[in-house]
Amino acid sequence: MAPQIEVPQTVEWQGKQVPVWSMSTIDYGLLLSQDPAEVEKVVKACLEEGYFYLSLQNVDGRRMLGDQQDLLKLMHRFFESPIEQKNEFGLISSHLGYEPVGSRTGAFGPGTKDGYEMLKVSRDEIQRGSPKVPSPVKNSGDLSVLENNIGSCNTICKVILSALSTGMGLNGASRFENSHRNDRPSATTLSMMHYLPEEITGTNKRGHQKHTDISSLTLLFSEQWGLQVRPPGTCGAREMGFVAPKPGCAFVHVGDSLRFASGMKFNSCIHRVVPFDPTEHRYSIAYFLRAEDDTMFQDSEGRFITAGQWHDEKFKAFTDPWQWQAMAPKSMILGGMKEDGADDPEPTEPSKVPSPVVKPTELTSVAVNA
Repeated sequence: MAPQIEVPQTVEWQGKQVPVWSMSTIDYGLLLSQDPAEVEKVVKACLEEGYFYLSLQNVDGRRMLGDQQDLLKLMHRFFESPIEQKNEFGLISSHLGYEPVGSRTGAFGPGTKDGYEMLKVSRDEIQRGSPKVPSPVKNSGDLSVLENNIGSCNTICKVILSALSTGMGLNGASRFENSHRNDRPSATTLSMMHYLPEEITGTNKRGHQKHTDISSLTLLFSEQWGLQVRPPGTCGAREMGFVAPKPGCAFVHVGDSLRFASGMKFNSCIHRVVPFDPTEHRYSIAYFLRAEDDTMFQDSEGRFITAGQWHDEKFKAFTDPWQWQAMAPKSMILGGMKEDGADDPEPTEPSKVPSPVVKPTELTSVAVNA
């Protein structure tokens, strides 16, 4: 039976009412204890939707919330630094270094570019010591902040993977966490993103294109609106709708690698980022837990491919010009997930965009029991 949801609320965006999709909230403390009901709940969320809120408002999760606030302070200082300092090393590899604004396709289709700059720190690099990070954040205090965040995020993701393995009845080497060992090379990355106001980037550099993530799990923190998801359904996916920031919670979603590892049972989350308020600076933190580079799985095209190869192919697709992206298999950008219906039209001019005041209303569709 197809997953059903409650009637969503909406917010006003680009002159129309856009859904705010509801989703499950998983308690991290209960998951850490392998509470059977919570394990069943997180498995259901990954099977039916591919995303959920993770509540960290307990003694086990509050450390991560504190680490996140420390990281936000570091991000503000880093992104306010001169471009020459931020771009000291450039993009050293696909999962380490600095990406300036406009490196990828934007949220509104062909001819647009993204509206964010990003600093990426590799978990493997942090583990090796003396990491290649730009000088504005290379003092011992900043390195401790980065290390604390990577350690906390990594632990949280491993707890989720363990619960999913248990809930799916996996044993021994087949358990998901056994392809995510800390001592094996992977492209696991802590990414810090700064979305700039449109008055700085212009209207042709906004947001981040619709996609699924390369990762196994993505742990995302943002206190601001802008993230949209497209929930899966039996006739393709429903329309793009917003994810409401939820205090004390992270947003977690399934990426391609975990979908492949589950034999396509889990849904990979189709999402994008749009300028909800085009006048603000938006900050978000994403921890991309990725499988060991030599992990083998079968992708949505039926190919047997390693996690490292999938990462490299999809990263190239992200950074390719939109003309090349259009020629690539749709399974690359969307991980083989199906969708139905067109995306929203080109947005109105910035001067005509209404104030981003949240106005919850009910849609007229009828709710059906889950």
